[in-house]
Amino acid sequence: MYRKEKSIQLKSSSAALYNNLSVLRPPGRQLAAFSAVHGPSVNVTVPSLEGREGFCPVFPLTGVLLSCLSFQAAWCVLPSRVLLVLTSQKGIQMYESDGSIMVYWHALDVMEHPPGQTVFARGIAAAGGRFICVGTSSGLVLVFDIPPKGTNITVSEVLEQHRDAITDIAAELGQAPDGAGDLVTADDAGALCVWSSGEEFTLLSKIPAFGCTCSSVKLWNGVVAAGYGNGQILLYEAATGLLRAEVNAHARWIYALDLAPETGKLLSGAEDSFVHVWKISRNPDTDDVEIEHCHAECVTDTQVCGARFCDPEGNSFAVTGYDLSEIFRYGRV
Repeated sequence: MYRKEKSIQLKSSSAALYNNLSVLRPPGRQLAAFSAVHGPSVNVTVPSLEGREGFCPVFPLTGVLLSCLSFQAAWCVLPSRVLLVLTSQKGIQMYESDGSIMVYWHALDVMEHPPGQTVFARGIAAAGGRFICVGTSSGLVLVFDIPPKGTNITVSEVLEQHRDAITDIAAELGQAPDGAGDLVTADDAGALCVWSSGEEFTLLSKIPAFGCTCSSVKLWNGVVAAGYGNGQILLYEAATGLLRAEVNAHARWIYALDLAPETGKLLSGAEDSFVHVWKISRNPDTDDVEIEHCHAECVTDTQVCGARFCDPEGNSFAVTGYDLSEIFRYGRV
């Protein structure tokens, strides 16, 4: 069971965008940092050491991005550094973890898109210990090679399997079985691709679309958890793409999924104002993938647009909602 804790106030509300919440918990610290986007700005807030919620400045996207919409903000944790990555209609920016210094800027090429098509970047994940992958509205996934320090960031590869706009990207959070891959990408049509990272990324399996957007995706112990616009959560084998479980989880469009890597807990949030906690596991006798429901929370009169666990065990989680100028927090009783 979870109960509501003191919420964190934001300086502006959260936009109605998929996965519009990122949580960073530095190693060895109990305090987490939170970020959510709204218009051309990003809310970044860190609870103070005294227990009172203090704020880092709400900083706008700088330079040519000042007048355009942001689509996502996410911290990418690599072994050597942590970067805050922002995506928007104009490009991709990478900041130091506190947002104080921009270390890289990548502009999107408008000429590569058909006339009249909206151009944006969306879907962010760290992979392979040295890469950050970012999706685009043309279906391309840009792979950035990140040095241990400095600004010498380069595009090392472009993944071209998707035909529709990328919605989300996720990296392996547990211990993947051999051949299961460590990265999954999803698009607006609902197609999923599972990749193995390395000097060159290798496509391992492709799960075809079935006419419904996959808005959020996670990868844990070789199992792909995908949330869809019809409210369903589907679980697939990453290595083969075989469907292993199907849950009618929500009455409306799912906007966010998250996984607690140490326990296999799955968090889902949707337009129906509900947040659910599930538990994914494998049957030791049959190796079947199983899912059970653990908790339901109604965030009254709120279109949930972001939901994230605040710790690797899944003992607490945070929720953002459209036009809501606060982050709700819940802790396990």
